[in-house]
Amino acid sequence: MEPEYQHRHQRAQAPQPRDTLEEAYRLSMDHSGWPRSLSDKRPLIRAHRHGAVEETSAGGLVLDRLSTSAHAVLISRIDRRNRRVWSFPKGHVEPGETFEQTAVREVSEETGVSARALSLLGEIDFSFTVGENRIHKTVHHYLMIRVGGDLSDVDPEVDSVEWVPLRKVSGRLTYADQRALLDKAKCRISELTA
Repeated sequence: MEPEYQHRHQRAQAPQPRDTLEEAYRLSMDHSGWPRSLSDKRPLIRAHRHGAVEETSAGGLVLDRLSTSAHAVLISRIDRRNRRVWSFPKGHVEPGETFEQTAVREVSEETGVSARALSLLGEIDFSFTVGENRIHKTVHHYLMIRVGGDLSDVDPEVDSVEWVPLRKVSGRLTYADQRALLDKAKCRISELTA
């Protein structure tokens, strides 16, 4: 029987970024297009010449059990074009954190689920623009297993949180690079359960 968990809430209107590098720091955007305030989360960012900024995040694919018939936690956000974007939970690395620690913390904050990292799945790199500044982001993804907690959508950056059967996750994910990580995760699950 598939869990029928689904939580939704309305997101407050996102502030509009200004066209300055200082504002790019303050309102660093994640790949779904929503600002993250440095006063709340101090992402690992580095400025480069000509206004380019490097950001680092971590998150992952969280399973309810280690099985190819498991369910995975997915989050959705509404992007700047008012489209629903489905992805793995992830967030900015805080000073002093390892990527694995960030992944565990961000999963808990964005989904309410406590998880343990089993294995690094890989990295995804992408770029986007804030005003006139180019942001390059690297996200470290882990295969993770639920160890406690319940689904929650209290994080204001998350529109909804759902348990999705692993066999349906690929069809739900918005981005091809995360679908590629899902394929890698399925192989890793088979290796770990063999």
